[in-house]
Amino acid sequence: MVVTGSALGLVLPLILWADRSAGIGFRFASYIDNYMVLQKEPAGAVIWGFGIPEAMVTVTLYQGQETIMKKVTHVKAPSNTWMVVLDPMKPGGPFELMAQQNSGTRNITSKVHDILFGDVWLCSGQSNMQMTVLQILNATRELSNTAAYESVRILSVSLVQAEQELEDLDAVDLSWSKPTSENLGQGYFTYMSAVCWLFGRYLYDTLQYPIGLISSSWGGTPIEAWSSGRSLKACGVLTQGSIPQDSVTGPSEHSVLWNAMIHPLQNMTLKGVIWYQGESNMNYNRDLYNCTFPALIEDWRQTFHHGSQGQTERFFPFGFVQLSSYLPTEKSDDGFPLIRWHQTADFGSVPNRKMPNTFMAVAMDLCDRNSPFGSIHPRDKQTVAYRLHLGARAVAYGEKNLIFEGPLPEKIEFLAHKGLLNLTYYQQVQVQRQDDKIFEISCCSDHKCKWLPVPMSTFSTQTVILDINSCHGTVAALRYAWTTWPCEYKQCPLYHPSSTLPAPPFIAFISEQVPGH
Repeated sequence: MVVTGSALGLVLPLILWADRSAGIGFRFASYIDNYMVLQKEPAGAVIWGFGIPEAMVTVTLYQGQETIMKKVTHVKAPSNTWMVVLDPMKPGGPFELMAQQNSGTRNITSKVHDILFGDVWLCSGQSNMQMTVLQILNATRELSNTAAYESVRILSVSLVQAEQELEDLDAVDLSWSKPTSENLGQGYFTYMSAVCWLFGRYLYDTLQYPIGLISSSWGGTPIEAWSSGRSLKACGVLTQGSIPQDSVTGPSEHSVLWNAMIHPLQNMTLKGVIWYQGESNMNYNRDLYNCTFPALIEDWRQTFHHGSQGQTERFFPFGFVQLSSYLPTEKSDDGFPLIRWHQTADFGSVPNRKMPNTFMAVAMDLCDRNSPFGSIHPRDKQTVAYRLHLGARAVAYGEKNLIFEGPLPEKIEFLAHKGLLNLTYYQQVQVQRQDDKIFEISCCSDHKCKWLPVPMSTFSTQTVILDINSCHGTVAALRYAWTTWPCEYKQCPLYHPSSTLPAPPFIAFISEQVPGH
């Protein structure tokens, strides 16, 4: 069964009585269309579609009257699919693509035009990824800023659920298009994803060659809906469990969005993925997120590598946004801080040994108490995308000497005789303001521990010294920014001095010396 739904959370069941590929004629896969971007060198772009079993298919790439290459294959049974891998192409275009099926005396031809070669990025997650350019700060200006970005092409996948893995997308909301004010801001939580668009725009400013952006996201959804059964099983997530209605407002059944909105893209050659999700796991399988998120990354990597005939890198770059802040209606617990921590597999920063070739945008300082969409939907998506693109430049594109993450302590020294904790950071740290509550220690006595705020005593370019004299017992742990709302907009205490990147939250046990170990 396949289910379609609207961005407002209405779920309308639609039963498909037959597989999309059954009884159909010759065609490209649903997302191979005019204006698309195909992955450039060193990978080869995968072109595929449906046809009559055993028929010969010839795929021709040409530019004007010049034939660039031809590839010949046959339609395979029982899937009724055909596939070719193009030779690696330099970035640029436009090109045209023609596929011709020869079955006995009958030839059928399908064409797509205005194709570019560049880097293709998939953007997924829940509502903060789904928010459109119409919903962000300075929306009017951003919507009008498209003329210089006609080589950044966009595609938005329809909201669909499925109980089994689909071979092809059931529908797209926005087929491959050049950016316009209309398709960047079609409505609220529809298309086009603002984070996705702005990320691609920043990349284009740096790379100066075509960028393809695919948005496949659905608000109010937990990670389990985006995960395959394989990856959930690896983390011991076997049963559905009780669904909290306050944080999970979209589809929650395991794997239904993986099946319908991600798996159908597996044959596509990608450069990488960006991800913004986690709010809906604040009260749902929260303690497993340090497994389910790395497992999702690993499983997506395996699937796309295999589906693209090895053209998508086995460990392709995967970027994500660490959760921002929001004003809870009830007394806050550790939900948001724990998800932020688990997003790094409990290391505090990425890449790390459990999450190789990943990058993260810290967003806890981008709070928005006046957002008309609720404080859980902050409108400054420009800074989110900018920080993400810095990580992509460093991790995905290998740009050297680029600061792409805020400072994290590499050593914590307990100076008991002075009543101080000395934090040494692995890069420069700028104390933007002194805050007596954002650092906390776990103070233990009589077998009971309590978190106490501790003030910053002194600081230098790479050290922060904390006064822990308020603890009359044993100091067991230290944490930073461990609240749902750590600071006001861009006013957290610690940043990197040259890059305006905030220090990420962390928790560390004093005996272990280094956060995350």
